[in-house]
Amino acid sequence: MEKSIETAAMDALMVRLFDAIDEANMAWVIAADQALRNAFGSMLIDLVPSYTTLLLHYDCQQLTHSEAIQLIHKALSGLTPVDTQAGELHDIPVWYDESVGPELPLVAKRAGLSIDELIEQHCNHDYCVFALGFAPGYGFMGLVDESLATPRLKTPRRKVAAGSVGIADRQTAIYPLLSPGGWNILGRTNVPLFEHAKRGEPLFRPGDKVRFRAISREEFAADGGDTTPMEERP
Repeated sequence: MEKSIETAAMDALMVRLFDAIDEANMAWVIAADQALRNAFGSMLIDLVPSYTTLLLHYDCQQLTHSEAIQLIHKALSGLTPVDTQAGELHDIPVWYDESVGPELPLVAKRAGLSIDELIEQHCNHDYCVFALGFAPGYGFMGLVDESLATPRLKTPRRKVAAGSVGIADRQTAIYPLLSPGGWNILGRTNVPLFEHAKRGEPLFRPGDKVRFRAISREEFAADGGDTTPMEERP
């Protein structure tokens, strides 16, 4: 790990720990998050961990630019990785079906798998939550198996239903609310991510793990899931 510090704004610094995305990074990113929060205390306005970086927003009325940089170096000196097993494991039931997951055939064909094999492979891994963003409660997760990696859609959808589970490159995620989007949609869950975020308590946090579990249409509907087919792209 070779950290660098970049100016992001007059009162914000980007702390870069890595150059490439890797699940092993999270043990260091979470450790850095904890160390920086402790070091800055009331001088910290916001701290956003991501795949390889942490964006630190500090109170410039309490700290100068150079003082903030010095405090970062001091806080991260001798940093050791945390135990990533401490993160919560979330079991997420998903109804995988072409009506709500229209890219199932596309992703399966690219991977040289049947749709059932694709579903099994997508469920056969505990995905690390790297970062939250894009929409309230939206967790960027990975890494999916290289064989399942699929580029974003060339033409994004105007409407992606809440609960849609998708893949983009080697990432996977759940749309927490109705929104535009260009990920390859495989299915839908009824887990209320947006409702948790509105209460200020996101269901997912960086360092958590997510395990998808395939369920039937009947199970999905019985749990109150919306079975309305995905809107066709223009």
